Amino acid sequence: MVTAQPADAVTFSDLSRNPRAVAERARRLGRLRVTHRDADDFYLTAAEREEERDENLLTASRMFAALSRSPEGAHAVVAAAEEVFAWARHLSAAERAEFAAELTAALSDAAELGIGATAREVIAGWRATARIKADTNLYAQAAAPTEGDFGPVEAMA
Repeated sequence: MVTAQPADAVTFSDLSRNPRAVAERARRLGRLRVTHRDADDFYLTAAEREEERDENLLTASRMFAALSRSPEGAHAVVAAAEEVFAWARHLSAAERAEFAAELTAALSDAAELGIGATAREVIAGWRATARIKADTNLYAQAAAPTEGDFGPVEAMA
């Protein structure tokens, strides 16, 4: 089955056969997704554009970090996290504050150190906590005292 490529995507074969045309298209569009049948897709983009994205991420992460250093600013960051991540309503106020602080630190790591996966992991971890807390039966089961080894754990999707 052949699937249509979006207007801002080309196949790896297209890039191999006609690199100049693909590079020109990427320059015109700003970035171009290159799909690959046997590997992860990647983007072809101008270095200047990527450097601008990095600079923007760095500036935004520094702004959040600066806000977080005052009580009023930290409250604003928590409120923003609650707005962006609707599931955060299932967390306690202290957990929402902890989530916002961890996310701010992870975004700083992404911007300053190039560690992008950390923010995704923070979000996934807190989202999983919110998912458990949203289900009262599951939460009661998770909060109940345990004994012994229960064997391997299957991750929830």
